[in-house]
Amino acid sequence: MPGDRSAPEPQGAPAKDGIRDLLRGLPVFAGPLPGFDPAAAPDDPAELFLEWFTAALRDGVPEPHAMTVATADQAGAPSARVVIMKDFTQRGWWFATTTTSRKGRELAANPAAALLFHWGPQGRQVRVRGSVELASPEQCAADFLARPLESRVAGLHGRQSRPLADPAEVDRAADRGRELLEREPGLAPGDWGLYVVSPAEVEFWQAAPDRRHTRLHYSRTGPDGSWERGLLWP
Repeated sequence: MPGDRSAPEPQGAPAKDGIRDLLRGLPVFAGPLPGFDPAAAPDDPAELFLEWFTAALRDGVPEPHAMTVATADQAGAPSARVVIMKDFTQRGWWFATTTTSRKGRELAANPAAALLFHWGPQGRQVRVRGSVELASPEQCAADFLARPLESRVAGLHGRQSRPLADPAEVDRAADRGRELLEREPGLAPGDWGLYVVSPAEVEFWQAAPDRRHTRLHYSRTGPDGSWERGLLWP
């Protein structure tokens, strides 16, 4: 109509009142999914995690070492972000951040976390809940020094999660940090933290196209306790 200035919706764009119909049309669990027999799973969830992680690597799952870390403040308000797993040992899952970041501050007030690995092409998730411990200053420094240069530059400014007034400040801080590390290559900031999540619960979730997903849950009452396991309803 003359005078009608409304532009046509781009093809495939969600409607202005929501994306419900678009979401319902997206495929899930579309590819071939691996089998999982929980009766044959090992008694220790660490062994099963390594088995699944190795399978994700073998099958070319992008960034299989990426995990969501969820923390909560003293009031119980949660926050979550994706970080890179730095190590996996009998103690648990390791990751690093500054102790002054939001997650660092929340872990200082409430040393517990939940982790989530999502390997979409395989229809697999691994969910972890447990206590969190900050490593020794020597271990934290060693982790920082083992990082690539630009990762150390990024971890040096100590202002993660703080308000940023001017994006150019990030570049200026990086330039200062790079110059400092060139002069002092063995420098490790005192606020760098290496954390380990020691599990109290671990769940292995295997998708099925008919939605009859398999969920194998492990739990224990303490770090030295024996693991109990059982199936959960999907």
